[in-house]
Amino acid sequence: MSENNVVVVTGGTSGLGRAIVLEYAENGFSVAFCGRRKKEGEETRAMVEALGAKGLFHRCDVSQSEAVENFIDKTVSEFGAVNIAVNNAGVAGVMKPLMDYPLDIFDSLLDVNLKGTFLSMKFELKQMVKQKEGGVIINISSALGLRGKEKVAPYSMTKHGIIGLTKSAALEYGPNGIRINALCPGGIETEMDALFYANVPNPEEVKKERLKSYALGRMAKPKEVAKTCFWLSGDAASFITGAVVPVDGGKTAR
Repeated sequence: MSENNVVVVTGGTSGLGRAIVLEYAENGFSVAFCGRRKKEGEETRAMVEALGAKGLFHRCDVSQSEAVENFIDKTVSEFGAVNIAVNNAGVAGVMKPLMDYPLDIFDSLLDVNLKGTFLSMKFELKQMVKQKEGGVIINISSALGLRGKEKVAPYSMTKHGIIGLTKSAALEYGPNGIRINALCPGGIETEMDALFYANVPNPEEVKKERLKSYALGRMAKPKEVAKTCFWLSGDAASFITGAVVPVDGGKTAR
């Protein structure tokens, strides 16, 4: 068996997911992570091993039940257990008015952000309950899971849904010693954040105006959010479950 030091991360090949993977690796965890991009996945695995930790990359589409089950099975086969899970896989969609929102992009948001989180939890929980050692699950929602915003309604909807999943599952699996919480980042300096501006004619002006809504006047670095995630999964947060934790520089305080 493991020594309670095996973590799985979905969407771990770049951006926030990669930062989370590396944070656990720096702290001596064995890290299994998945994503759809092989090149970025292998690069991240090399970073993990350069830190002296054990890394496992598994190519996986979290919207597919069999793929997620295979990922968890591979993790257990390689490392013996799943002690902590961070469900980070997500897509941004586009900025469009609701009545003009493309149906295919709406479907992808549902498939990856919401169904993907549900499927990941389903198989992570099965393994944790089987182990009878408790566990921790952290679902990455968003500041837009706590508030609304024009032209991103479908994205906000999926992130609100993740919070509902988190709270309900925390009540259901608390008796098993499994803590389940949601982390709600605001804007993070990643390539995914840049996608929000893909169809905006004056992205720099929009971004400048956006930063005014943060009490700290800036967006987060990926490592800042990763460190909060690591803290929330550790002993210092042992009595926190069913919670929604903003990491948003004051965005939702307004």
